[in-house]
Amino acid sequence: DVTGIFCQNKLGDFRSDHNEQLFQKGEYIYMPDEDADKIYFIVEGRVKVGTYNDKGKEITKAILNKGEVFGELMLVGQEKRRDFAISLEDARICTVDRSELKSLLKDRNSFSIFMLNLFGSKVLELEKRLENLVFRDSKSRIIHFLVEMNNKRGERVGYEWVVRKFLTHQEIANLTATSRQTVTTVLNELRNNNLITFNRRRLLIRDLDELKSLAAH
Repeated sequence: DVTGIFCQNKLGDFRSDHNEQLFQKGEYIYMPDEDADKIYFIVEGRVKVGTYNDKGKEITKAILNKGEVFGELMLVGQEKRRDFAISLEDARICTVDRSELKSLLKDRNSFSIFMLNLFGSKVLELEKRLENLVFRDSKSRIIHFLVEMNNKRGERVGYEWVVRKFLTHQEIANLTATSRQTVTTVLNELRNNNLITFNRRRLLIRDLDELKSLAAH
């Protein structure tokens, strides 16, 4: 657990009451054009990171869960935020400001390695999303998204897999560049074929191998 390691152990003396903030559901953590002077670790809750296009339409970039990190572009020279972050539920966030972060990177080798791994994983994830947009049709993108979500957050239950805090159809559509109607159609088809069941609280994958096979097409 990233936050368990770095907000408790690796942050050491830096971790105090002022490092943790509580955000209510629907509360913005930061907005575009604000100073990019902090990095954030999710201790509890879910956070959506997104941006707005020239017409003011919201574009979802990521939906993050406990143990994930955001706001890290300040490390590569970002002075002002280009995106926004909003809490999707009541959340507890560990924050580290620029001066504290410099000290951590200088004095704690394990933290530096962690941040390098973080950037590497983010780059790989962006490459995968780009490949999906270019080479997969809408149905394949949605199924591949379900498989990737299970890889990150799935818990094995007997012969099945469960992903808790399942996303809404609109959130999946935003993340896969499809429509909510298409997501609903694909999910219902998978459910009718007894590959998955789902509700607002969880996704249950009944046949992961078959789902992976469909995602590869």
